[in-house]
Amino acid sequence: MSMREKLAEAGYINLGEIFDNLSPALLVEQALCRGEGVLSSTGALAVETGKYTGRSPEDRFVVEDETTKNTVDWGKINKPFCPEAFAALRSRQKAYLEGRDVFVFDGYIGADEEYRIPVRVINEYAWQNLFIHHLLRRPTKEELANFEPQVTLVCTPGFKAIPELDKTNSEAFIILNFTSQEILIGGASYAGEMKKSCFSYMNYMMPERGVCPMHCSANIGADGTTALFFGLSGTGKTTLSADPLRQLIGDDEHGWSEKGIFNFEGGCYAKAIKLSQEGEPQIWNAIKFGAVIENVIMDPETRLADYDDDSLTENIRTGYPVDYIPDAVLTGKGGQPKAIIFLTADAFGVLPPVAKLNQNQASYYYLSGYTSKLAGTERGITEPQATFSAGFGAPFLPRAVGEYAKLLRANIAKYGTEVYMLNTGWTGGPYGVGSRMKLAYTRAMVTAALNGDLANVEYETDPIFGLAVPKTCPNVPEEVLNPRNTWADKAAYDESAKKLAALFVENFKTYNGVDADIEAAGPGK
Repeated sequence: MSMREKLAEAGYINLGEIFDNLSPALLVEQALCRGEGVLSSTGALAVETGKYTGRSPEDRFVVEDETTKNTVDWGKINKPFCPEAFAALRSRQKAYLEGRDVFVFDGYIGADEEYRIPVRVINEYAWQNLFIHHLLRRPTKEELANFEPQVTLVCTPGFKAIPELDKTNSEAFIILNFTSQEILIGGASYAGEMKKSCFSYMNYMMPERGVCPMHCSANIGADGTTALFFGLSGTGKTTLSADPLRQLIGDDEHGWSEKGIFNFEGGCYAKAIKLSQEGEPQIWNAIKFGAVIENVIMDPETRLADYDDDSLTENIRTGYPVDYIPDAVLTGKGGQPKAIIFLTADAFGVLPPVAKLNQNQASYYYLSGYTSKLAGTERGITEPQATFSAGFGAPFLPRAVGEYAKLLRANIAKYGTEVYMLNTGWTGGPYGVGSRMKLAYTRAMVTAALNGDLANVEYETDPIFGLAVPKTCPNVPEEVLNPRNTWADKAAYDESAKKLAALFVENFKTYNGVDADIEAAGPGK
């Protein structure tokens, strides 16, 4: 059966030309011919996403029906959408595509053959199909010949919803339907909506199969040991996992099963603001022909990208296949992790740069998912603000975070995984007074945690947060390890630390049914 026949069977009729699983080169050609982007000096396809330069959480919905009413954690993040409105909007979106050319990609979410989910992506734009070609797992010719999608994702940025008619929040919409196994996206061009919708789908499906889905990067050392890096945007998750001395499994989304770690994706979607060849050589070198760059300013004559220019957005992004990273683990799989590292960019400058967590603390800080917003990044923010995102990825967790926390806790206990927390944020004072932790120090702490150098050193207990802080770490000055020692004004440190600790405690009150030993593992306990 041809792709046209398959789409017609699914209700997509009178389409224009259908471009089915094109190569990256042909997708670049199509995007250029259609005026969707231009080539940068390195050969990467540079595009602009217009009004939407990041995810639009207020426009994301989940269809509420008999399947989901008791399994989804309904609220501000997972907003309900009625099945009838979904059906009507799907019909209008299909009608919009009539007479239009479409780009189709058939691939997988998940590297493990036992757990992966086949997905068909239908795009209005060639560049978005190129992006998803990189970010999902690409099938072999044999797999493609017998491909049957479980999930269908349709992305039409040109089709804008009518809120009064379609029951949406605005012209943009991202709607997940776990019963019909469909994802509809429209009105917004930001490619991250497709990626994160696929992640959300896996986050819903995997717990039922005993797999812990995680918003984390993963890599493997020369000794074959796997490490996981959890963290919100801007904490260094992608940067630290792209380590020249280790092999990258993936930079963002993984599952943890009884067989080990597996990547949900086939590519990377890295932040590129302030990107430099010296600071992040692997990502820098990955921005070549076939890669996509979103919302970067380029010199019109030289086509050189200016990664320091945030006039379009600070959320400059680049998408590329994982094999653009040297020595990446192309199978997308790794063994049971030796270590987990929670990353936080603490703009208060009070958390220790590295601390070892016991199992209760690991659960506490996983549930908290802390980092901080900086002054000036959003209107109205004049000083650092604490940001808590449960599970280090609350916007992508359809189920209650406690379900994921239990899976993670059980795996940590079963496989004896060590857990550390690293502060990649500020030292010597808060943002505006102190300085950002040196990347060289952070890398040295990661190395020490993974190669066992922190196993036998002497520790001291932080009096406010209760964390075990090493007194020494190879290639890191001892005075850096205790954050209070780096502040000139010790009283100011104490005040700021107590303020952040109180914010942790207040945030944790929002979690119901948490075991007392986990709650007691937080600061001030």
